[in-house]
Amino acid sequence: MNRSASIKDVANQAGVAVGTVSNVLNYPDRVSPRTKERVQRAIDELGFVRNDAARQLRAGHSRTIGLIVLDVGNPFFTSVVRAAEDAAALQGSAVLLGDSGHNAGRESNYIDLFQEQRVQGLLISPVGDVTARIDQLRERGVPTVLVDRLADEKKYSSVSVDDDAGGYLAARHLLDTGRRRLAFVGGPASIRQIADRLQGAERAMKEEHDATLEVLDSDGQTVLAGRSVGNTLVERGLEDLPDGIFCANDLLALGVMQSLAMTHRLRIPEDVALIGYDDIDFAVSAVVPLSSIRQPTEALGRTAIELLAEELESDQPKHRAVIFTPELVVRQSTGGAKITAAADTR
Repeated sequence: MNRSASIKDVANQAGVAVGTVSNVLNYPDRVSPRTKERVQRAIDELGFVRNDAARQLRAGHSRTIGLIVLDVGNPFFTSVVRAAEDAAALQGSAVLLGDSGHNAGRESNYIDLFQEQRVQGLLISPVGDVTARIDQLRERGVPTVLVDRLADEKKYSSVSVDDDAGGYLAARHLLDTGRRRLAFVGGPASIRQIADRLQGAERAMKEEHDATLEVLDSDGQTVLAGRSVGNTLVERGLEDLPDGIFCANDLLALGVMQSLAMTHRLRIPEDVALIGYDDIDFAVSAVVPLSSIRQPTEALGRTAIELLAEELESDQPKHRAVIFTPELVVRQSTGGAKITAAADTR
């Protein structure tokens, strides 16, 4: 079987013109059933595989969509990606995934790579300010949608979650359970989502004159980073522990839980109440089921594809910023039953 057979080889084998083979591949309705059968037989005999990359290069675009996320190892982004892939497939497109790993240089390299691949458009959860790169992409005819980040300017479309409201809801819940010495675990603060969650928590704290909030920077947003913070807390002495901890994501919360409950035998929630963010699948199966702030991951991925489709379908699209409201999911780690509540409006 000759996998390197060309379209000319197929035409010679079938006894037709090259243009006829092209029509069979791209516009089959223009070709008679008998001719299509001859061409298809030649394709099968030669093992011809169309050079879709070359066709896309001539057309100036492809059927692929670039998607860059901050951390594909985080189940939150895994769920967003899966939903985007499913939505793109329904539109006849495929998603090319890039993991920036919170690294701006790596993010920039992926943007360059996706431009070279002639993607239809780009979905990106950016590390920092990518305004200049988005402007460059638009000038080259590549529409871009921000994912899990609210667009700063009206000329971009974005899909995000109100993280300020989510942060408020998490801290307010801890306060409502009687906790007064709270800690926020997360970092780096340069990540907009983390900064917004902290801002929301601080807003809740202003409603209680006898409560305090300590900010603990984490070295990343992983389980190991959470364990490290938990160990540092215990080293200070049990009397100096916060009685309520709000972690910027569930992975951090699970790490803190492992350190406090499994390593140092502290009781959760009796000694320390703990709440995370994202409500990943592991939250409910933790050694102590974890309270969390739920983000609509499937809606984020699906809506990102829908917004990009709107950008592609119009020469002058009306940009939209879609903002979802997070939900509180209460489990045993804060002493509650399994209930959910929508975030309060400001």
